[in-house]
Amino acid sequence: MFLSLLVLSPGALAKPFTDDLGRSVDVPETPRRIISLYDVDITVPLIELGIIPIASHGRMGLDGKPYLRTSKLLTGVDFDTDNIRYIGSTEIDLEAIAALKPDLIVTSPIRATPIEPLQYLAPTVSLDASTLGTQHVYRKLAELTGTQNRLRALETRYKAGIDALKSTLKTGDITVNVFQPLNGKISLYHTYRSLGRVLRDAGFMFPALTNNIPKGDRIEVGAEYLPDLDADFIFDPYRADRGDGAMQERAAMDKVFPGFCQFLKACQNGRYILVSREVAISSSYSALALMTSLVQSHIASHLAFAVAKP
Repeated sequence: MFLSLLVLSPGALAKPFTDDLGRSVDVPETPRRIISLYDVDITVPLIELGIIPIASHGRMGLDGKPYLRTSKLLTGVDFDTDNIRYIGSTEIDLEAIAALKPDLIVTSPIRATPIEPLQYLAPTVSLDASTLGTQHVYRKLAELTGTQNRLRALETRYKAGIDALKSTLKTGDITVNVFQPLNGKISLYHTYRSLGRVLRDAGFMFPALTNNIPKGDRIEVGAEYLPDLDADFIFDPYRADRGDGAMQERAAMDKVFPGFCQFLKACQNGRYILVSREVAISSSYSALALMTSLVQSHIASHLAFAVAKP
């Protein structure tokens, strides 16, 4: 399918671009007024690539102020630090988008706003991080914005961190798992965002139950599966933005099964590690760097002191 519903401004150079819906779209050769419809999977990657969108989807805080999830923590950029217009959370303000006169709109297949009205406002492409992964989205965004050199630098830094982790630990001999309590059950992904990518890229081993989840998917299981979830090290992403988030996470696991810790060797041995969900869930290279450092420091410390015991 070839879509060219909106004519680019006179004199603007265009190039064809195939998005993740299989649509071929005429996009600007050098887009300068980009609007993002997904903060975590599009806005933050754009910022890391050196592109500040003119507007973005965001979240509304309890204080009534909008924010970009994970962005200020990982990039230092948010609605209140840069000239980025907030255009809504669940419902996107199409009139605001039209008034901003974007030359490119980037959305995701999982967003609620249909692509049809968007493509009449500006060339619109859809990128699918949930199915195709964040590496794919970064590559496509770099292609759209001409920031391939910046992406190569980010990837080089990440690879150096993974190489250092692998040189420090015999990762192939260590089992790990990532899960969290959710809706009275235990939720686990094949690869939990940046934390999962670090663990898999470093070569750690996962329990069969986790490995058998299709890539890009997650499942919820009951407490009877606790023995199948055990590993040398367990990572549990919790809401660190709440004052008692760590205690709430422990309480939520106890609701799944009281005394759950006694059924997990990792927990009994002090290897049940709570990590910030805001970082672990991000798709950014900053999050990857933080997770690489966290994994290395936690596991190396535990193993070193285990060896030191008389």
